[in-house]
Amino acid sequence: MNKMVKLLLACTGILLFPSAGAAPKESTLRNDKLQVTVDGRGRLTSIKNLETGRDYAGGDYLWRLYYDTQKAKEIEVLPDEQTPRISRRGDTITVIYDRLNATDFSTREAVTLDMRLTLDITLEGDEVRFASKIENREPHTIVRELHYPLVGGMPLPEDHKLLLTHTGGQLYDNPKAVIFRHSNASPYKAPAQKFRQMDAKYPMRTVTGGTGGCMASNCFAYVGDSEGIYFGSHDTTFQDTGHGLRLYPDAEGEFTRLESGFYKFPQCFAGETWTCDANVIAPYTGSWHETSKHYRRWADTWWDHRDAPMWVKKMRSWQRIIFRHQYGELLFKYTDLPGRIKDVGESVGADAVFTFGWWETGMDHGNPHYNADPAQGGDAGWKKAIADYKKDGGKVLLYFNGKLIDRESEFYKSGRGKEICYRDNTGAELFEQYRFTGQGTFLADYNARTFVVADTRAPIWRKMLLEWADRAREYGANSVFYDQLGYGERATNWDLSREFPVPNMRVIADKAEVLKMVRDRNVSFDPEFALGTEWLTDVTAQYCDYIHIYQTTAGKYSFIDWFRYTFPEIIVSDREIRDDTDIERRVNNTLLKGLRNDIEIYRCRDLIDKTPHYQAYLAQVNAIKGKYEDLLLVGTYRDTEGFTLSNPGIEARAYTNGDGMAIVATRTEEGAAVKGAIEVPGYRFTEASTLGGAQVSPDGREVTLGQYDLAVLIYEKTK
Repeated sequence: MNKMVKLLLACTGILLFPSAGAAPKESTLRNDKLQVTVDGRGRLTSIKNLETGRDYAGGDYLWRLYYDTQKAKEIEVLPDEQTPRISRRGDTITVIYDRLNATDFSTREAVTLDMRLTLDITLEGDEVRFASKIENREPHTIVRELHYPLVGGMPLPEDHKLLLTHTGGQLYDNPKAVIFRHSNASPYKAPAQKFRQMDAKYPMRTVTGGTGGCMASNCFAYVGDSEGIYFGSHDTTFQDTGHGLRLYPDAEGEFTRLESGFYKFPQCFAGETWTCDANVIAPYTGSWHETSKHYRRWADTWWDHRDAPMWVKKMRSWQRIIFRHQYGELLFKYTDLPGRIKDVGESVGADAVFTFGWWETGMDHGNPHYNADPAQGGDAGWKKAIADYKKDGGKVLLYFNGKLIDRESEFYKSGRGKEICYRDNTGAELFEQYRFTGQGTFLADYNARTFVVADTRAPIWRKMLLEWADRAREYGANSVFYDQLGYGERATNWDLSREFPVPNMRVIADKAEVLKMVRDRNVSFDPEFALGTEWLTDVTAQYCDYIHIYQTTAGKYSFIDWFRYTFPEIIVSDREIRDDTDIERRVNNTLLKGLRNDIEIYRCRDLIDKTPHYQAYLAQVNAIKGKYEDLLLVGTYRDTEGFTLSNPGIEARAYTNGDGMAIVATRTEEGAAVKGAIEVPGYRFTEASTLGGAQVSPDGREVTLGQYDLAVLIYEKTK
């Protein structure tokens, strides 16, 4: 290597080991933070945090590939059957496979495929980028799937937990145990003798770790107390992405070998080239907050969120109610809105109402025909009820479903619904059913309503979404809400026009596009008119003023802390407090994490006065929210940054706004009350509010909490 080349490499901070040769056994890139090494067979032998010395690589191969023929699906191509060409140039290692060898299991014959796979591994500061290119020249094939990068045989430290962004965040203490326990579940049904896999996908509706939801962001991590490893698919196409969580058998046949990575779905036909340079891996030093910083740094390159209206920020809770249910039962009348509904809401400090099933046929019935009930005065009656509720500051969030078409609706029967609905890989319509019941059992077991799903790319559907927003404004509502636009369906719309059927892999990008369209139109008419949707996914949330979460935010593994810290400007509800049990823990969690209360008594069939304990406790908590709304509601969620608390048995989170800081502290553990010392550098204590037996010292430097006690401490910057 000549002196000039050495000088240039030194200036870039990249060191190559060993020096260039004809066929190096290992290729290594290194800077002051990270090291990555690939051996001569294309295996990842090092991905190392040089600050701590932790290496997460286990010496396994980096990829797998799957293709279809007309006779077989998911024929596997494995790297150990290939001979790569490996080179280095500057800060990039390139691994090229000019041909791919496989065994076509439909014939049990070895085949050589005219496909080229190029893998680039690049060191970029505190991240390693893994780019890929597939050139398919093999006639009558389609490359369906590429698993890359993969980190196999991971030597995971005992303190590392699995962090997923499912429902804004889930945290699992024993990654291997949870993957094994929830592996190979329907609909995957993988060959369990070969590996165990836990389903996790962005942005698909799924059940992961036993809980329903979707990945809110396209990343995951293994987080320890002071270090971890981050996996991010920084993909501005927002295509469907599998988060690979697998266990392979060890020498004794036990499923202990952990493999992690990303799965992409190229749908690359013969004669086509597919590329992706989105995937990064980053061993890091510090707390889990570093994973948020990696993701947010990338998200800021496309983030387009407007500042929500002040009334939305100050919204403490909403009442979510169904006026008429899908099986015909009238639960509330329009006149109840400014009557009992308003009175009960005011009793707990909830001035917003989330109106479901307000149309003539009722909830999940008749979509997309949302006609006000003529028996209750039609449009005029509904408009008057809204106006009366809004007196003295009430807010109305008006529901429409953003995707469902009732097969009994005129829109479907006319043929328009059939033309724009999802169709599977055979052209058949895809159905969804919602099984709400009345008093009996026949309805749920046999007689559920059936829907098809609208493709949000269809111009007629987009026009309808805009018209619904206009109608919501005309009714006098404060917000339009579109249900179910915040996630990607597992079953999507397929294109049958080519040699192989191909699904739409960018459903969430399409939904984001229509939400942006609605948001921009709304703002042009009235900046105070708000937009909301259900399910939390970052690319759709950016265009909304609030998100109705799915599913629970106070479950065993819930860690919505991740999303709240990463995207503190997004306003998110809690969910599933439906009765009068476990109230203090769940309501305290909502305040702790800065969520809004979704009051859905008996699955939206009744009001909170039918759960008197919930009613009384929420009234107290909402009074505290109102007292400190500039911090707890309008302020920025800071998680655990900006203060220290000495007792790990006490949970605390911080909020800041201007010169002020609020710290919310609570405790869920049983037993005698415990004390914790609080230090808030640069701030002085001013006051506190408490519930239960909580105590705060006069100087605000110590808090004492028993189980479910709650304290909010207020601080002001010192000059």
